[in-house]
Amino acid sequence: MEKWDLYTKHREKTGKEHIRGEEIPEGFYHLVVHVWIRNGKGEYLISQRSADRPTFPLMWECVGGSVLMGESSINGALREVKEEVGLDLNPKTGKILFTKIRDIFHDIVDVWLFEYDGDLHLDDATTDEVANCRWMTVSEIRKLYKDNRLVQTLDYFFHVMEPEISLS
Repeated sequence: MEKWDLYTKHREKTGKEHIRGEEIPEGFYHLVVHVWIRNGKGEYLISQRSADRPTFPLMWECVGGSVLMGESSINGALREVKEEVGLDLNPKTGKILFTKIRDIFHDIVDVWLFEYDGDLHLDDATTDEVANCRWMTVSEIRKLYKDNRLVQTLDYFFHVMEPEISLS
């Protein structure tokens, strides 16, 4: 049973806990992380959801998920990456790009960017949530999006990451 902390819209912990799968009460939010991983070539690690995922099966996305009760955003990001794609990232290479509140999902999303140069280790993943992962260029990710093969709620990638590339 997965438990989450509940927050106010202003990211204040309420002291209430929530069990995954139950409806989140109105006015409460849980913390979610989206983790984008970029290599030295400017490519991003993109993962394909397993066929048995209840939402967006076989769609491509960044790594991410819900932050567990008592966990910080950075620790949730590092855990999700280890679970889903088997990588141990250095927390010093990560930074939050932005945070957004999604009322429709009752969540607060921290969007992280990590730098990583190395091999992919999907065999080291501790869950079977991901069917495949690979490095992709921005144009390859854009094609996935245009072909409706990228989770559509990740459309912010093209507004946030492309300016980020030019700053690097």
